[in-house]
Amino acid sequence: PVIEVGAREGEGTVVFYVRDNGEGIPSDLHKKIFEPFKHFSTYETPGLGIGLATVKRAVEAWGGRIWVESRPGEGATFFFTVDILD
Repeated sequence: PVIEVGAREGEGTVVFYVRDNGEGIPSDLHKKIFEPFKHFSTYETPGLGIGLATVKRAVEAWGGRIWVESRPGEGATFFFTVDILD
């Protein structure tokens, strides 16, 4: 597996991203994966399904937003923004 982490400056924000080359995420799950206690995997993996929901809550509390871009078989990239303070 390959995981890439990075950031770029946007207009008044920093956009952070985490990209992998895994199995990808179907588009119908892109919003659902950020809901608490949702756990989607083709493999038997442990977890409560609260990780991404917790990150979403924190990012939104900071005034940012979070989203995923992915297609099955092509990995996924998770993005979140944080405002740049003066």
